[in-house]
Amino acid sequence: MLVHLRGPDKTISYLGCAVQLYIFLGLGAAECVLLLVMAFDRYVAVCRPLHYTVIMQPHVCHKLALLVWASGIFGTLVQSPTTMELPFCHHHQVDDFVCEVPALIRLACGDTHSNELQISVIGSVFLMVPLLLILISYGHIARTVLAIQSHEGRRKAFQTCSSHLAVVFLFYCTVTAVYIQPRSHFSQKGGKFLTLFYTVVTPTLNPLIYTLRNKDMKGALKRLFGKDRTSNVQ
Repeated sequence: MLVHLRGPDKTISYLGCAVQLYIFLGLGAAECVLLLVMAFDRYVAVCRPLHYTVIMQPHVCHKLALLVWASGIFGTLVQSPTTMELPFCHHHQVDDFVCEVPALIRLACGDTHSNELQISVIGSVFLMVPLLLILISYGHIARTVLAIQSHEGRRKAFQTCSSHLAVVFLFYCTVTAVYIQPRSHFSQKGGKFLTLFYTVVTPTLNPLIYTLRNKDMKGALKRLFGKDRTSNVQ
């Protein structure tokens, strides 16, 4: 996608589009489950801190990592083949930045009701169900945090969850708008912007969001911006 945005050639082969779709869906589905796993990790860290090392043992972490990748593989193998089998129109102009399911459904000239139903079901399984479980886990976390008496304890609990909450908000707000109603007027007009946002902007921000709690990272940012202000004054 970045190569196509940079150069004058905006074409992609059928095989390249299929590979892009498989990888795109696989990583997207894995991201949904990964955010759920991270929410479970936060729940254990805040609500069961004394049992954290017992619950989150290495073999449990390995199983959770396997679950993430298995979910990604399952999600892409279910949806990608049926999408690429659609009867596409002769102009073959994908109205998007990347070969994703909503754009390819809009490109099809045949009946796409079954594909739209499939994307709604898959979207509910990989988007709404993990989001619901994440909200439930944070409901328990909020109740535990409110029961903490010390201000320092509340601050530490908030810092533990703030970065994950920010990523969940950025990811789910954009992906849900595109995949829950792939044929809607909103998804056709604003879908390309949202696709570019959760494909490029969100992954770019993730490293910064997750490292804001790191003292070395904070110190480097302070030195960087402090140096810029000093340079401007001089």
